[in-house]
Amino acid sequence: MKQREKRIDLHVHSLVSDGSYTPAGLAKLARERGLAAFSLTDHDNIAGDEEAAEAARREGVDFIPGMELTVEFENRKLHIVCLGFDPEQPDFQSFYRRMRATKEAKIPEIIQYIAQQGIDISLEKVKPFAYGKVLDRYAIMRYLVSLHLYDHAQPLWDNYLDPAVRLLDLEVNITADEALPVIHKAGGVTSLAHFHKKIGFKGFSRLEQETAILHLHQLGLDGMERWYPNYTAEDAAFAGYMIEKYKLLPTGGTDFHGSNRPEIGLGTGIDNNIFVPDAYLTGVRAACKKISGQEQEKQVDEAN
Repeated sequence: MKQREKRIDLHVHSLVSDGSYTPAGLAKLARERGLAAFSLTDHDNIAGDEEAAEAARREGVDFIPGMELTVEFENRKLHIVCLGFDPEQPDFQSFYRRMRATKEAKIPEIIQYIAQQGIDISLEKVKPFAYGKVLDRYAIMRYLVSLHLYDHAQPLWDNYLDPAVRLLDLEVNITADEALPVIHKAGGVTSLAHFHKKIGFKGFSRLEQETAILHLHQLGLDGMERWYPNYTAEDAAFAGYMIEKYKLLPTGGTDFHGSNRPEIGLGTGIDNNIFVPDAYLTGVRAACKKISGQEQEKQVDEAN
């Protein structure tokens, strides 16, 4: 008798970025929901990975470190899910520090802009919402969420945070051709998140999407999300086609944000509409192992 596949989730957010659960709380929830494994993929931030890993061990849930990385590619902003990398690898550390410096820049000025829009906000009011005492844009977002201005977090970005970032010339992200090799050097894999969204290739024809994703693959992209909660049937079919045609690594997840996106369930999506099998995690780990071996061989060749 064939063993039943177990459910996992490789795209999950905590309050380190724009989710509502603590990293440890996600591990507990994963166990309660019957997940075999999950990855914490906070936006441009790995600060919660260690807490999530420790909690997952306590809860008996498998865990793989992750991050959802924002990159620039051909005048578009993309999200890349990075999985299984070594956060202590020197090139990654250098890249990460540079990226975080941008994300934590001009916080008082962003707050001032939002105050000018009539919102009751100040630096002192935002400080208690900093995770690990790090003041960044997500600390501002968490404070704004506490004001209950909307029932979702996205309008807070659309109406306040993103306009401030643009006005202050902070909309600067690492390019895909620079970022993808860094994740490989750290032994990790990369997967294109929600290709169908605005932060993706929304508005492109299928041929244009295929051409763009193939270009990313040639730059070092390993895979793409096979499953995502609000894919249409055509989106899902296209993702499957791309993965099969170009031998891309399949990943998938719910993009869970807790109460900041309440219609999405951890591991289950919208009304139980997705099931990411644990075989995907096996594939990710095998790919990480292969990449690590290739990087070690490259270093030996360069030394010789």
